Amino acid sequence: MTADAANTVLAQVEPAHDEIRAVFARQQAFAPRLRHASAAERLARLERLRKALLARREQIQRAAAADFRKPPEEVELSEIFPVLHEITHVRRHLRRWMKPKWVRPTLAMLGTRAEIRYEPKGVCLIISSWNYPFNLSFGPLVSAIAAGNTVILKPSELTPHCSRLIREIVEETFPPEEVAVFEGGVEVASALLSLPFNHIFFTGSPAVGKVVMEAAARHLASVTLELGGKSPAIVDASANLDKTVRNLVWSKFANNGQTCIAPDHVYVHASVRAEFLDKLKARIRRVYGADAAAQRSSPDYCRIVNARHFERLRGLLEDALQRGARLVTGGELVAEECFIAPTVLVDVNGRPKPLALYVYAEDRAVAEQVLGNTSAGGSCVNHSLVHFLHGNLPFGGVNHSGLGNAHGVFGFRAFSHERAVLVDRYSSTHLLFPPYTARARALIRLVSRFLA
Repeated sequence: MTADAANTVLAQVEPAHDEIRAVFARQQAFAPRLRHASAAERLARLERLRKALLARREQIQRAAAADFRKPPEEVELSEIFPVLHEITHVRRHLRRWMKPKWVRPTLAMLGTRAEIRYEPKGVCLIISSWNYPFNLSFGPLVSAIAAGNTVILKPSELTPHCSRLIREIVEETFPPEEVAVFEGGVEVASALLSLPFNHIFFTGSPAVGKVVMEAAARHLASVTLELGGKSPAIVDASANLDKTVRNLVWSKFANNGQTCIAPDHVYVHASVRAEFLDKLKARIRRVYGADAAAQRSSPDYCRIVNARHFERLRGLLEDALQRGARLVTGGELVAEECFIAPTVLVDVNGRPKPLALYVYAEDRAVAEQVLGNTSAGGSCVNHSLVHFLHGNLPFGGVNHSGLGNAHGVFGFRAFSHERAVLVDRYSSTHLLFPPYTARARALIRLVSRFLA
């Protein structure tokens, strides 16, 4: 890069940084007002968002199609419906979530009343991912608003049409002191991470998650990290193979496999392996077409998001084949379209601790044995992916696949500070205060023996 070019970049970036700092300051000043917002006021903000999403439904579908040729039905099911469902769930339960939770006093605290209050954390940052740009932007936003926070949202630069529409929706729905959007790449993300947010919600890779966590640590900010991770499926001999294959083909090839909890590798009982593979190939042909040419023209088959990700996947495929993996079906690639045919390999090595684990078994004892001897962020038995949609279940990873939980009450708590409050009514703790008279010392010894 020449000096002139570098100066041009800096001249473009620095004003953006000034704007970011200005909006952050406005949200800091406004956050105390939101702190006391009632459930009705928070729900009114979410209702504005719901109406905005419904009004922009077709635009959302077109934006996703422009960025990676996602079919409108898939956009509806994976991008719009989950956010609307989250809003509906919050609407039904928020008043109960916001109520202080009474805590039973311990023996040492008899005579006091204690409770946990759920208070907003303050100014929050949401950095969302590209693979489900609307879902992964607005889903956490719903939780943040429900908890009474102000929010700055940075959508992914890898899906520019979706990113632009997210910004437009937010700008039409919220004043910037409540919710603001900043588009951009690494420079914008770095500028945001330099600010003392109270909570950061990040969706992305483990490598970038470590950067986010390090930045948060400088300000002692709490974090929720939704990271990547391999998600195996285990198919027992007792599994209903038709149902299993139907689920796996849908959950793997929806969004062209660009789903953090998509099943990545399958462990199949040796006795049903051949039948499983035959049914898997037949299902792929039925859903997406008999060959690569038909699959390229299928309206239901998405594309890889950009050339860089396409080349990364091409490299992984070539590496697997060089290491001894065998191609069962697929493998065709068209670089100019970012097209990779639905591909199945066998004899591939295992991967790290999973974000999700799927068990296909009609024998309940087998399923319980697998669940009891494995670790994963979440699991389904005889299904896959759909635990993401359950409002009463936490969604999150473990270790390198994530930190913290989202959705429903778990998302509300992630964006809330659990404040301990104790009110003394008629406790006798003052009898243990100095001066330590003979009576006080005797009482202390008595209490110590009683509580030991």
